[in-house]
Amino acid sequence: MATFTPIEPKPISFTAPVMAAVGGFMGLLVGIANGAGLLGLVIGAVLMAALAYVFLELWKQEKPARWILLAGFTLAGFLFGGLSTAILGVLFGAFFGWFLFWVGEGRYRARLAPYLTAGQVLWHYTFRVICGAIFIFLITPIIVVMPLSFNAENFFTFTPGMMRLDPEAYSLKHYRDFLTNSEWTSAVWNSVKIAPVATLISVSLGTLAAIGLSQSHVPFKRTIMAVLISPMIVPLIISATGMYFFYSSIGIQGTYWGIVLAHAVLGIPFVIITVTATLVSFDRSLTRAAANMGADPVTTFFRVQMPLILPGVISGGLFAFITSFDEVVVVLFLGSAELQTLPWQMFTGLREQISPTILAAATILVSISILLLATVEMLRRRSERLRGISPT
Repeated sequence: MATFTPIEPKPISFTAPVMAAVGGFMGLLVGIANGAGLLGLVIGAVLMAALAYVFLELWKQEKPARWILLAGFTLAGFLFGGLSTAILGVLFGAFFGWFLFWVGEGRYRARLAPYLTAGQVLWHYTFRVICGAIFIFLITPIIVVMPLSFNAENFFTFTPGMMRLDPEAYSLKHYRDFLTNSEWTSAVWNSVKIAPVATLISVSLGTLAAIGLSQSHVPFKRTIMAVLISPMIVPLIISATGMYFFYSSIGIQGTYWGIVLAHAVLGIPFVIITVTATLVSFDRSLTRAAANMGADPVTTFFRVQMPLILPGVISGGLFAFITSFDEVVVVLFLGSAELQTLPWQMFTGLREQISPTILAAATILVSISILLLATVEMLRRRSERLRGISPT
């Protein structure tokens, strides 16, 4: 029978430096935002070390301490910067109230193996902090665009009213312009006409190519695979230039089908990769059994093979759709005045007329991409369940 080993609280000589380091880092960020980075670092380090001593050595009551920290940081934020800074204070207070006792009570070891050394524990959490920092670095530019799309002014920056969370500083006028302006609605309609057809072609050809390359008797599989996924590897500007000269010579440059075929070429590699990954665990004895029972290859494909590889096919189709809907370089080479897509219109708006409507369009595109990627993740988990793999 397993025995429970209680976690021993860490001495203040360990907790205080840790809290000072984290508080100094947070203070540095706040200080830099206000033009006093070094002062913010010192104040943050001293403040958090002092709070660690008070709440862990003198007054050892966790719930009241966490409420005090939450209220204190919120009040300080409100006094120094108003409502918007008070919200930041709430986040800081909640984090430090949890982190102080998480470190001070040794709870960070609760889910770790007891035999890990201090260095291994340090690397365990350092690695997660690094991953979190990379995630924040990647996601922050996207998050910043969203509130800016509600700016009541025609600016690409946060106005003082927005920083104060003044309701009058926010507006939906850029979304109204996006939904009513003929230039934007025409661009959206062109993208909607092009992307689904390009996706259908990509899925059809990519799935067939993946199934063919999965056969053991196909010669030069590596070479063929490298050629098929080359549009994903070759710089897009080179692909666009080559398509321009080739499509001009055959007379489809600037036409609807020219753009559709170009986007289909860009989407095929995504379909091939996802379907090939699904076919790795496919039981080929099922197709042989279907053939022995008299099923022709077409019936075997649609009745036996397709239901099992469908999650990979749909995932590849979603990636192909996103690629087509967001692509701008190829459209600049192959498009025309009548076939301006939404990314082209956004690029033109940045280059010729700085219109904040671009921010509304970007927010809508990001929202669509998030929904599609969430669908891909659900399909991945469903595929793992069908193959008997527990999703992680």
